[in-house]
Amino acid sequence: MHVLDKFQYCPVCGSHAFDIHNEKSKQCRACGFIYYLNPLSATAAFILDSQGRLLVARRGKEPAKGTLDLPGGFVDMYETGEAGILREIREETGLELQAPRYLFSIPNRYRYSDMTLHTLDMFYCLQLPDSPAVRAADDVADLFWLPLEQVCPEDFGLQSISQAVARFLSESLRK
Repeated sequence: MHVLDKFQYCPVCGSHAFDIHNEKSKQCRACGFIYYLNPLSATAAFILDSQGRLLVARRGKEPAKGTLDLPGGFVDMYETGEAGILREIREETGLELQAPRYLFSIPNRYRYSDMTLHTLDMFYCLQLPDSPAVRAADDVADLFWLPLEQVCPEDFGLQSISQAVARFLSESLRK
């Protein structure tokens, strides 16, 4: 189901005359208001330790429960991408980090509550001077450090994460 199908009434005037305007918007025939559905902001982090290993999470919840993932999540209101990734890292790993370096973004579709949400996933990198202890929390079932040569993009259950891991590995090997 397209998320716009959930919106039956105009949020401005309450009219039921709230119709599809185009692929990303609905328009009210009564008051003229147009609602544009833009992507949600999400983040994920490539966290490397002093030995060049990647911090990998195992998803504790659907979608893709049990598959590999990177620490990250949705950006909150009034939060920058950098603040969002640092908060998500803290919530999911217990690590208090600073200065994430932006790498790239990938558009994505994320299944949530029987709806497909469009997201813009922003990827960051953090290089740590050591190998700190981590603890899985929030929606993460497990965390572990994995040598880059053992990282397999197909093991990551979310499409954009799998694509990002493949891109990250490809770019890391070229250096």
